[in-house]
Amino acid sequence: MIRIENLRKEYPNVVPLKNVNATINDGDVIAVIGPSGTGKSTLIRCINLLEKPTAGRVWLDETEITDPNCKIEEVHKKMGMVFQSFNLFGHMTVVENVMAPTMDLLGKPAQEAYDNAMDRLREVGLADKALSWPDELSGGQKQRVAIARTLAMNPEVILLDEPTSALDPTMVGEVKAVIKALAESGKTMMIVTHEMSFAKSISNRVFYMDEGEIYEEGTPEEVFDNPKKEKTRRFVRRLKVLEIEISRKDYDYLGTHRLIEDYAQKNQISVALTKKIHRAYEEAIHQCIVCTMEKPDVHLSIEYSQEKDEVVFVAEYSGEEMNIFTDGDHISVSILKRVVLGEKYIWDDTKERGNRVEFCIK
Repeated sequence: MIRIENLRKEYPNVVPLKNVNATINDGDVIAVIGPSGTGKSTLIRCINLLEKPTAGRVWLDETEITDPNCKIEEVHKKMGMVFQSFNLFGHMTVVENVMAPTMDLLGKPAQEAYDNAMDRLREVGLADKALSWPDELSGGQKQRVAIARTLAMNPEVILLDEPTSALDPTMVGEVKAVIKALAESGKTMMIVTHEMSFAKSISNRVFYMDEGEIYEEGTPEEVFDNPKKEKTRRFVRRLKVLEIEISRKDYDYLGTHRLIEDYAQKNQISVALTKKIHRAYEEAIHQCIVCTMEKPDVHLSIEYSQEKDEVVFVAEYSGEEMNIFTDGDHISVSILKRVVLGEKYIWDDTKERGNRVEFCIK
């Protein structure tokens, strides 16, 4: 079991980990997901002591491995690491690469290390490459050798940092198959990955990282299908979001349309759908909301799903209760309903922006 308390990591210009707390139970397979730069790789490097945490504590079973008196080599015997870049020794054959850590760290005699290495290579389907050199292998084969090398140590925990990100797409499947077999064998694993379908299929728990912490966690079904937090929802559904704030009646109307156009081009939204976005903005936000308010206070999110090829508008605005679809300008509402597939309105008088309207176009 791994226990993490108040883990923090600072660099001169950035703080990727601010306050991470977690418990990883024996047999857990945890997928770590999140946007780039949110500390996913830093977290597992701190757990494995490849990076020294700035603050906080980490336990492996009953041993505090962040204690200055803890011997790092003892930690590395129990905790294996698989990197993006394979890190194989080019001057050693495949089997020698797998043998090396068991001889150097565990002190195994050569024959025992060789027998163990061959067993691990068979496990990853590469026994026939035992005498090959690393530069004779494909990227997928190299990563499988790296996994075999980690398995040779018989670690209690395996940490994998984006194990498929450096591979050609044609080679990803073979590495995923090996990792999935390990997960099903009951190994405790923590996998940083950007592949959402893989994360969902292989794990029993998911950590979504953002804002320097584990922002949301749960089962794959909870995180991927029913996320509780807005940032998680946007990330797992791969939504491209444009946020617009309007706080003045004489705001830059034409500049907002340019923002929408740039957003549509950047995300390769079709011309037809882009026209509908402009029309929905013009009628719903500008005509029905901004033009009716003496002092506009509007927050608009435009969310594009490439998977569904649809756009969701979410507008929150202050003022008296006012549903644009029933109380808005009749002509604008009539035009709007030609492009809108469904709408939802919520009034909450406890919020400063008590009106919330949401609708979809595609």
